Amino acid sequence: MGLKEYLLLLLMLVNSINGQVAGNEKRYVSIGSLQSHFSAYGSERAWNGIYYEGLRWPADFPLQDNSVIKRTWLAVEDYSDSAGTFYDHYGLYFYHSNYSSDVGTTLFPIELSQTAKHPRPLVRVNGISGNYSQFDIIDAIDPNQIPDRIITNVVNTSMGLTQTREVLAFGQEYHDNYFIKIFRFTNTGNIDYDDDIELTDSLRGVRIGWGTRYSCGREAASIYDGSLAYGKHNWVTRRGEDYAAHYMEPITEQNPIADWLRAAFSWMGQSEYLPWDNIGGPDALGDGCLLSPHFVGSVVLHVDISSNDPADDLNQPNTLGWHAGDRYPSLSQVTEEEYFDNLYSFLSGNPYPDETFGGINRMDDALESITHRLDPYTIHGDGGGTNMMMTYGPYDLAHGESITIVEAEGINGLSRELCQQIGERWKLAYANPGDIGPFTLPNGVETDNLDIFKNSWVYTGQDSILKTFGRAKRNFDSGFQLVLPPLPPSSFDVQSDTAQILLSWEASPSELTPSFNGYHIYRAVGSDSSPFQIIAELEPGSVNYTDTALDLGRLYFYYIVAVSDGSENAAGDVNPEGPLKSNRFYTKTTQGAFPLSPSHLDDLAGDYRFELEQNFPNPFNPLTKIKYSLDKVADINLRIFDVRGHLVRHAALASQKAGEYEFLWNACNDFGEAVPTGVYYFQIQSARKTETIKMLHLK
Repeated sequence: MGLKEYLLLLLMLVNSINGQVAGNEKRYVSIGSLQSHFSAYGSERAWNGIYYEGLRWPADFPLQDNSVIKRTWLAVEDYSDSAGTFYDHYGLYFYHSNYSSDVGTTLFPIELSQTAKHPRPLVRVNGISGNYSQFDIIDAIDPNQIPDRIITNVVNTSMGLTQTREVLAFGQEYHDNYFIKIFRFTNTGNIDYDDDIELTDSLRGVRIGWGTRYSCGREAASIYDGSLAYGKHNWVTRRGEDYAAHYMEPITEQNPIADWLRAAFSWMGQSEYLPWDNIGGPDALGDGCLLSPHFVGSVVLHVDISSNDPADDLNQPNTLGWHAGDRYPSLSQVTEEEYFDNLYSFLSGNPYPDETFGGINRMDDALESITHRLDPYTIHGDGGGTNMMMTYGPYDLAHGESITIVEAEGINGLSRELCQQIGERWKLAYANPGDIGPFTLPNGVETDNLDIFKNSWVYTGQDSILKTFGRAKRNFDSGFQLVLPPLPPSSFDVQSDTAQILLSWEASPSELTPSFNGYHIYRAVGSDSSPFQIIAELEPGSVNYTDTALDLGRLYFYYIVAVSDGSENAAGDVNPEGPLKSNRFYTKTTQGAFPLSPSHLDDLAGDYRFELEQNFPNPFNPLTKIKYSLDKVADINLRIFDVRGHLVRHAALASQKAGEYEFLWNACNDFGEAVPTGVYYFQIQSARKTETIKMLHLK
């Protein structure tokens, strides 16, 4: 071990002893249709240096990130710090980036960990790891927990108010598109990393708030207007103005949409820079596919009345609405004292700094119709876009007292299949002005207007996100008593063979339960984001399957799920009745297998020799050269993966002859986008052999 590695290990040990974690440390949730990361410093800024990363839905496809930033603020009144300095108001902001940070000054992360209900299955394709979740960090296994994953994050702050948040992620198919977040704010009096208590006074008038901005789908921004990527053109709306009058009403599968829930959500609106109607983010110059069907936001599930009364406060949040852009509150051009006063007023629900910058109304009420070409950012003129705003309080907390806030953050919208179908029909009419349909709307009525057709389908996503919020509310109200699906198989192996592909697996640990009903196998052709179709339904006790309906020269991707018979899910209390399946992301392969040609079996046993050259003198033109040699002809796949196992680049080369070769990587992914600084893996694979080397990309 070198000196640098030794010092790094020593620092990690010291931090662990002191209960300190780095502010940029993350834990990833990579199961479920909604996947994301959570940061040690207690909030999330999605910018990774290249793009806005996080809240990927549906996670089956690339470029589905929806996160931009969650701004978290805390503020109190009549506050004295540890030096005895008195403030009329005092506040802080949860902030961390590669360039500056409040970590170590006002924020002190002391815990970030993830527990899983069961170990992740081992997934292999031709003998190598073949599932991107292999790089997730699981700190402990707890078979007694109900959620598939629980992330626990604790952050001390300079005001002595400690934030503890638990993020619950569920793999059950009707509940895998939201996270339940339990926030507990405790007056610990601990203002740094160590265990010493510096403050013992009460905290008075505690205000808590967050403004969240979404991109509502990175895919549309990657093709057209780049400002879509940071949410400049997004709408924000709210619900629950009459929550107190309806909160006792049951939400059922027969009536799953409760528009009285305390919620706010966002979606992509029109862009003044694009000549076509942008609702849904249609690929207008391509096949028309709707690239932004996302409706994303949060629902309030519970807010303590006070530290002594854990009943749900029907009058909270004190602010639920929208807030414009990046400029307020800010330290720019004001004193620290003025900033704290502004922040406290802001978190108390006062104008920001006037009514044009935010409100508790439904911002989208400004729309005259679903085809109104109004660009949402023009309502307030802030090019940063619009945040969803929620604030809570005030609370008086004696030393040791806590209050708890529970929210669920989720995403829903049109399925990928409908995005393709509706978008292609829209594009056909857009390219042919004489095409006036008729077009069928979701309610079965016909129209001759292509934009009314498209937008009517996109706006069904509002009901979809409210249905998601309703399921999250029912899950929480039940005490998380979800009916759980069978556990996935403990391992899944995919092996290329002559004119076929062999699948084998270890039995699900749930095989002995009375409701266990066997396994379903799904397959996609070409990539892991192609449509998966079911190809086999197998009895309990099955441990292998041979796939023979294949074409030579094509890549195939698979996943296997364990299935129940539905007898344990007959009540329909929190989701539809019927059979349940283990989550597909546990076994979904991200590397393809291909059937072998009988005539090339001997030739495919070639050997490889690697030589890696990395050239970084010009930071604007990073280049990695991978030299390799073959001693026999081979069909090979060259792949580059990031540290989470996500495929970054892929090249399939048929019948390469023996000889010396070079593969040049310009630090871009398959979409031509530059990738962040970090560790990457280069892999060369034939049917008989796979080798992988690690490389470092410096930007």
